[in-house]
Amino acid sequence: MGTPDFAVTILQHLVENKYNVVGVITAVDKPAGRGRKLNESAVKKYARSQNLPILQPKNLKNTAFQEELKALNANLQIVVAFRMLPKTVWNMPKYGTFNLHASLLPDYRGAAPIHWAIINGETKTGVTTFFIDDKIDTGEIILQSEIDIKNNETVGELHDKLMHLGAHLVSETVDLIAKEEVKTTKQPELEEKSAPKLYPHNCRIDWSLPLNVIYNKIRGLNPFPAAWTLIHTNNEEISAKIYAVSKEEENHSLEVGTLITTKKELKVAVSNGYLIIDEIKLSGKKKMDSRSLLNGFQFSENSKML
Repeated sequence: MGTPDFAVTILQHLVENKYNVVGVITAVDKPAGRGRKLNESAVKKYARSQNLPILQPKNLKNTAFQEELKALNANLQIVVAFRMLPKTVWNMPKYGTFNLHASLLPDYRGAAPIHWAIINGETKTGVTTFFIDDKIDTGEIILQSEIDIKNNETVGELHDKLMHLGAHLVSETVDLIAKEEVKTTKQPELEEKSAPKLYPHNCRIDWSLPLNVIYNKIRGLNPFPAAWTLIHTNNEEISAKIYAVSKEEENHSLEVGTLITTKKELKVAVSNGYLIIDEIKLSGKKKMDSRSLLNGFQFSENSKML
């Protein structure tokens, strides 16, 4: 059970290692793009290429869907980046249902664990398999695998590492369950750190924060959904998404948010240094490196990040 690319890698690993996948459950096709053409999930595209049976329920509590699911006669269900399941679904197979989560639970329960680990400046994260229960990401832990986070790593880079680490952890978990050798660990009720959904309001850059906090936020949202800001320049406010950045620690007397431009460089003054913008997308324009932008776009002298 899964939908995005992260889930495809796990499914592909299971198929290529000859596990008997009797069916795939994924999201319904959704209209996308200007033509509103129906778009299949990444998991569905891969499942079709392997001729695997596919179910796409709108409602997981639907009786007809549950009958179809039961008819697959699966003895184990694996969930990777899907929806919350009703008990009648997760309790259906003989060996239950386990989830792969991209954090070291109980830390970073929720929708965006990879993003928040980087945003919060963590130096380690990992993947966890756990048996699903009636709450979100709270079930008993089966296995965990840890990985270091590099200090310049983006969420895109870490996502791909965890995806492959997760594929191996899933197969290890399946093997333990098949041998009936699983020993689980109960999670503590309280969570120290959470991973809520990302919305425009929590992806906006606050330029009054310290340099490292801003730097971590931008790399923790690069490439998706991307940190954003407003730029006051040429007597107007322009929305911009900021991607690749580097940092320069230095004492200065400039006002926070002041934008400094040369022919080759675009940087922002913050409380304890400068954030150098290497890749940016102004509203209505393509994403580009700063030097290319500065060749064709003129910022006014008093430009400022808001």
